[in-house]
Amino acid sequence: MSEAKDLATAAGSADPKIGLRAVVALRNLLEKLEALQVRHARELGWSWQEIADALQVSKQAVHKKHARGRGDR
Repeated sequence: MSEAKDLATAAGSADPKIGLRAVVALRNLLEKLEALQVRHARELGWSWQEIADALQVSKQAVHKKHARGRGDR
């Protein structure tokens, strides 16, 4: 978790170059964490609707983002 804390601190930097690079790194970290948790939820038998509700997005959005090429319906 220290990586996330370090990135959050850097994102608030007065230097835009540092702050913007941190924002990109945080965005990438969040994408990886979301994919990991969606995969885990599916392994536990969660429906796409349950995952969508937890992420506060539509079922279609989460399915489109995470089910591509996996034959996962």
